[in-house]
Amino acid sequence: MHIFYTPDISVGAASYTLSEEESKHCIRVLRLQVDDTVMLVDGKGGFYTAQIIDPHPKKTVLSIVAVQQEYGKRNHYLHIAVAPTKNIERIEWFLEKATEIGIDEVSLTLCQRSERKDAKVERLDKIITSAVKQSLKAYHPVLNPLQPLNKLISQPFDGQKFIAHCLPGDSKVSLASQLHAGGKSLILIGPEGDFTEKEIGEALQNGFKPITLGDSRLRTETAALEACFEVNFLNR
Repeated sequence: MHIFYTPDISVGAASYTLSEEESKHCIRVLRLQVDDTVMLVDGKGGFYTAQIIDPHPKKTVLSIVAVQQEYGKRNHYLHIAVAPTKNIERIEWFLEKATEIGIDEVSLTLCQRSERKDAKVERLDKIITSAVKQSLKAYHPVLNPLQPLNKLISQPFDGQKFIAHCLPGDSKVSLASQLHAGGKSLILIGPEGDFTEKEIGEALQNGFKPITLGDSRLRTETAALEACFEVNFLNR
């Protein structure tokens, strides 16, 4: 099954022309021909079945055969805010795996102990797109550019808000004991050196609940993926 990401496709369209990049992949790499069937996803829940009617390497034209809306729609909304790691490949790995498991939104955050101060969102977004196609997802997660943690935590969020940190204390509880199935959740994951006490205090003042992700000390990307897995598992 060959899948192409087509975010600009119109609902109800009878035909669609692939971009030059996707056309080249379709014809030169995959060597597809007239009447071959392909799948299209628009990133907003639309899953399209199409057939090739003009296999041009720069502008392949497709005929839309069938459409499924809200394909694979989940019963909850998950937003994870994570500090990019010094080795950006670790965050790339997280984005790929979280997309496969199921996530709706990712925010890159700049914390006081962050070792990485920048991130190329365009490249990271392409990794998400590849994972969307590989895992047969019709919804494309939103990737927000890097922003200071204090700015993110002060923004309104209509759902449950959690912060996972490693500082000792009796106030932290498991995610399973707090999460409301079928709802919206935002989870903060800190940098390799963890959040500072000040950052944790500011998050708590803004309505975030402290949680633990287990007894092991996890890397940033592992903690983010663990949170993603737990939320999806608890919503099954």
